[in-house]
Amino acid sequence: MSKYERVLITGGTGFLGKHLAIALNEKAEVVLTGRNNKQNFKAKSVTGCEVMPMDVSNIESVRDCVAEVNPDLIIHAAATKFVDLSEVMPMECIDVNVLGSQNVARVAIDKGVKSVIGISTDKAAPPIRNIYGMSKATMERIFCSLDAKTDTSFACVRYGNVAWSTGSVLPIWKKMYEVNGMLRSTGPDMTRFFFTVDDAVQLILTAMENLNDIRGKILSRNMKSSLIRNILDVWVKEIGGKWETMEGRPGDRLYECLIGELELEYTREVIYKNIKHYLISFNSKVENPLKAVISSDNAERLTDDEIKSILMNAPTED
Repeated sequence: MSKYERVLITGGTGFLGKHLAIALNEKAEVVLTGRNNKQNFKAKSVTGCEVMPMDVSNIESVRDCVAEVNPDLIIHAAATKFVDLSEVMPMECIDVNVLGSQNVARVAIDKGVKSVIGISTDKAAPPIRNIYGMSKATMERIFCSLDAKTDTSFACVRYGNVAWSTGSVLPIWKKMYEVNGMLRSTGPDMTRFFFTVDDAVQLILTAMENLNDIRGKILSRNMKSSLIRNILDVWVKEIGGKWETMEGRPGDRLYECLIGELELEYTREVIYKNIKHYLISFNSKVENPLKAVISSDNAERLTDDEIKSILMNAPTED
């Protein structure tokens, strides 16, 4: 990891970016970027890293920032990530998640950036059910197809739900609970992958440490899942309140796939730091491919104690 002297994180003033910056701050010079200057100043005070305003949907903004920082590595975390908002305002989603990714890639190649790692989501795995998932799947394809065409290497990591990330279900429920003690859920019978922000940061660090292996590919890792009603029940038992079902959101699906059926022939298991990971290579079938879809329905479930630990360890900074 020491080979990266300067790291630029797009969308770096968000929940994941700040935690990643803290993890990297002693290993490299880290610059965080975002288009909200209020969040930029907050991120600087929390992480001690330099910040710069940048809008990934504006290629000149990206070009100016990359020219100023001259990074060895760009971690591309900037995204519109709200499923329901993306269904209502798809143009914004495409501008940020697709055009923004193109802009980052083009500038990285033009400026001779050594490596780019894109942050993706299980919603990009087939079958895709929403605009947000389509936009992230497009980013995955763009980055992976660009690798090896220039001196800049590209790779992606694919996440499940990062517990307590901004705009995700846990902070939303927390606000509901503080108002009247009533949690509302669009899908108590849905299943979702959950992992901590520390696990999310570690997946990126693993990608950085093994970029020669994963370049041109997508790296994910073994994750546990939970039935949403189980999380709600543990919340009520350990924290209090009640829960009820509310009307569903456009674009939601009952379960998420970490590795979809169409990806099986292109995916193999790899072990990093004694943890099972999955490596997806879009255009190259692999020896010993996965035999079955990995979904939040068939994944190992979080225990009540593990759910309790997630609920009771909400980060102080969002």
